[in-house]
Amino acid sequence: MGTHSPVAVLILGAGRGERLGHELPKAFVPVLGRTLIERSIAALAKAEVFDVILPVLAASAFDRYAALGIEAPGLLAPVEGGKERQDSMRAGLASLPPEIEWVAIHDAARCLVQSVDLRAVVAAAQETGAALLGERSRDTLKRVVNGQVVETPDRAGYWAAQTPQVARRDWLEEAAAQATTEGRLGTDDAQLVEWLGKPVAMVESVAPNPKITRPEDLLLAEAILSAADASRDRREGAE
Repeated sequence: MGTHSPVAVLILGAGRGERLGHELPKAFVPVLGRTLIERSIAALAKAEVFDVILPVLAASAFDRYAALGIEAPGLLAPVEGGKERQDSMRAGLASLPPEIEWVAIHDAARCLVQSVDLRAVVAAAQETGAALLGERSRDTLKRVVNGQVVETPDRAGYWAAQTPQVARRDWLEEAAAQATTEGRLGTDDAQLVEWLGKPVAMVESVAPNPKITRPEDLLLAEAILSAADASRDRREGAE
């Protein structure tokens, strides 16, 4: 692109995370000594593609967040999220500076996302209007109705959606308004854009980008981080 188009990222962290079984709100659960929200902000800032980073949290978590003392380029003070995901998205969109043209929406629970994937998904969105990270389905899929299998679709065309999900700001604003008017709840942000009939590109993630949802996901994240630390130590020791 000839000129820079400002990009913001909303970090959604207002969820309670009941399935994680932790006494803390999910965004504040620690992984090897750093909370999910801290790790997510650090990962997003490291990619150097976001002009603005805006956390969207429950109001009850603002003091807890402030106590962390997080600093990063472009990091704004948090705004209050809503009951549903798209409520939080709308709150974040409304709080962004007017010059922002592109918006990424990222789950605080995906704290392992890597710069290579962040740069790729932003670039893809700016080519097509919207894009998201994902991975090809590795499992055979079954559609089940009332406990009975009714279909086994060809998994070749199915992907598991991840975040960030990136789109033109005006598309997201229009999509959120339309969903509210029609009383529809999307399970992710790209779905709202799809309902507008807009193209959404899929970008295959090349690095692990799991969502921390259950206790075993914390163990997986710790193992990935520990392996990365060990690999870095070996490289530094060889220099």
